[in-house]
Amino acid sequence: MTETNAFQMVVSRIDAICDRLNIKDVYRLRLEKCERELTVNFPVRMDDGTVKVFTGFRVHHNDTRGPAKGGLRYHPDVTLDETRALAALMTLKAAVVNIPFGGAKGAVVCNPELMSQAEIERMTRRYTNEISMLIGPDRDIPAPDIGTNPQVMAWMMDTYSMLKGHTVLAVVTGKPVGIGGSKGRLGATGRGCVINARLVAEHLGIGLEGATVAVQGFGNVGSVVARLLAREGSKVVAISDVKGGIYNEKGLDVEAVFRYNQQTGLVVDFKDAENITNTELLALPCDILVPAAIEDQIGKANAADVKARIIVEGANAPITPEADRILNNNRVLVVPDILANTGGVVVSYFEWVQDAQAFFWSEDEVNRQLQVVMDNAFHEVQEISQHEKLDMRNAAYMLAIKRIADAMEARGIFP
Repeated sequence: MTETNAFQMVVSRIDAICDRLNIKDVYRLRLEKCERELTVNFPVRMDDGTVKVFTGFRVHHNDTRGPAKGGLRYHPDVTLDETRALAALMTLKAAVVNIPFGGAKGAVVCNPELMSQAEIERMTRRYTNEISMLIGPDRDIPAPDIGTNPQVMAWMMDTYSMLKGHTVLAVVTGKPVGIGGSKGRLGATGRGCVINARLVAEHLGIGLEGATVAVQGFGNVGSVVARLLAREGSKVVAISDVKGGIYNEKGLDVEAVFRYNQQTGLVVDFKDAENITNTELLALPCDILVPAAIEDQIGKANAADVKARIIVEGANAPITPEADRILNNNRVLVVPDILANTGGVVVSYFEWVQDAQAFFWSEDEVNRQLQVVMDNAFHEVQEISQHEKLDMRNAAYMLAIKRIADAMEARGIFP
């Protein structure tokens, strides 16, 4: 459903807000470009003895407000343009929740589902070596994303530490708890989405208990969202993954679906539901729709079919700009990605702080602090939205861009 290139979508939204805020041209121009872009092509020995050359990227969009921060994606279709867009979104996310990071993103073009653990480890270690001049605990801190996980982060941290000659815990976040990871990190993005779902539902006077929910994507984000919302008393009527979805208008037993998914790797053919497509899921009548899969799922062609009252963007950029306009006209309230799914970067910040202090928090403390940060960000965005008569996405962009521009103004230009 891609209607234009991913980075240009983000830039077009940045430009519109810069116009509205009368942002100085020099700051606008800096936000329209990425500060650093590294493309690496590196060999990896495969299990059968052959050597394959992989292509990887690491992009810094803007580090005015602090070290660059962003995930690492392993996917066969990832591109440099997509990596740029995700880095820019990270800059905005960190500013929306007011944590001292800039935005970065990394990627390797590969299909980890077709690789052994040993091959993924060798590829990760070589990629880490190739980008080692860009990363560091005070410069750029990678984290997990699609296709990567705490084990990959552990390999990255170990490789970087070997290059430096001493252990550097804070070079990545999303690590296993036993080597400097934070409790509560694994489910933080999904938990942040649920916090936002609760706040926006309360704003509309419907609450979460009894609310009907459809979740597209059942990975680290979508599965956490579905399980937590079910525990809140919501009726999760539909769930999908890349291979298809399931629907039961009376509500799904989400924990049973989760166990089934763990056993089979699927959600389709779950015994107490009918199979549906991802396209059908997005058009279901429900109170809350959570697209938590990949980009560009709701575009010009299908936006008018959406019947949800609220969309909480668990994925990055699941709605195109043209679809945004259609949804706004149809009075669908969208909680944008740069607010809704920032729980992961917030708890990554907590992990970075804990590593730097060598003092670790309980999971209850992590979740409590996450609630405070997300609460504050939601209400700041909501206040701008109401005062400026804007949708929440443009309000979130206003909040972020004003903070970044203020930081640029304060720092000035070197030399």
